[in-house]
Amino acid sequence: MNDIADIPALMTELGQNAKAAAAELAFAPAEAKRKALKAAADAVWTQRADIIAANAKDLDFGRDKGLSDAMMDRLMLDESRIQGIVDGLRAVAAQNDPVGEILEEWDRPTGLNIRRVRTPLGVVGVIYESRPNVTADAGALCLKSGNAVILRGGSESFHSSGAIHACLVEGLRAAGLPVSAIQLVPTRDRAAVQALLTMTDHVDVIVPRGGKGLVGLVQREARVPVFAHLEGIVHVYLDKAADPKKAMDIVLNAKTRRTGICGAAECLLIHEDLVDTLGTDVVSMLVNAGVKVHADGPLQSIAGTVAATDADWGKEYLDMDIAAKVVSDLDGAIAHIRQFGSDHTDCIITEDEAAVARFFERVDSAILMHNASTQFADGGEFGMGAEIGIATGKMHARGPVGAAQLTSFKYLVTGDGTTRA
Repeated sequence: MNDIADIPALMTELGQNAKAAAAELAFAPAEAKRKALKAAADAVWTQRADIIAANAKDLDFGRDKGLSDAMMDRLMLDESRIQGIVDGLRAVAAQNDPVGEILEEWDRPTGLNIRRVRTPLGVVGVIYESRPNVTADAGALCLKSGNAVILRGGSESFHSSGAIHACLVEGLRAAGLPVSAIQLVPTRDRAAVQALLTMTDHVDVIVPRGGKGLVGLVQREARVPVFAHLEGIVHVYLDKAADPKKAMDIVLNAKTRRTGICGAAECLLIHEDLVDTLGTDVVSMLVNAGVKVHADGPLQSIAGTVAATDADWGKEYLDMDIAAKVVSDLDGAIAHIRQFGSDHTDCIITEDEAAVARFFERVDSAILMHNASTQFADGGEFGMGAEIGIATGKMHARGPVGAAQLTSFKYLVTGDGTTRA
């Protein structure tokens, strides 16, 4: 649907419906939410052929639009990826319900009992780009945390997102929950995004999930609080005490497993003591795997590399490219990450525990890894079932945003005729 004449009226209606649904979801039984998610998972699997057919339309649209191979990979759904969506919905369903969880409880000398308990945020607006699975992830996590959600998927995933959303609505109906708990903006018109960003009467928080352009737009124009999900300028540092086999396995996986996700490695930092040994082996391995290595300094002598430019530092390629730089030591790597990183995910490969401790202490990214592929920077891999995004800011949520991170809290204070002196 692209011919809606009155976008402000459409968005106001979505906002009003979401607000009403959120009021009911705030106290919806845990079992009803669980039932809705299980039914949605069943519907996704039952309707997988329809979802793949809808995705084929999106892939045609993406090809006509000239999307890169990496972006097309993010967009593509097959039976295996649909199984992943189903597994994610069931995993979220199986989690403990965060709403009402007592975070802390204490008694005061005055006789008051005080409890701090989790409570939903209210209405969440999610704006995302090409990955249609975000429709299911965001819908599931918002429902689990008692929030209504307004989803605005990317124009590339319009048909896929619609097909997945229909399954989520089917789950809500099966559980007797308001179908407006999970709404999808039914237009590609960018005016809908502008409207969503300013709906302070109806939306409590905006979560942007996409590239630098989308996140920048949201941060500039939103009047609603934002959970920032910035680009993933992910660094892997090969320390002088790195284990060669671990280094080769981790770097290859971190770069090439899926290049179009935000946890993919974009910059390789190599201790100067390793340039002629492990450093050369790792860079050569990447070149042989089809990665274009934008090399700095002595690394440029390695066959198959291209010379790095200033523009390669702090760049999110989301493709078969990586920047590679020699640093003098651990502190040099830390300084580079501080200057060019995006506070998303960074990794150190070493067997030196003191180096790990220093790296973990002095790099302030949302996710820090030691001897593990950065492709694990994912809420599902963290045991959250799914994620609505990876927040790189420091207010409220940080790192993978799962159901628990989509809650706030309130204080429940109980007395017994207690008065204050």
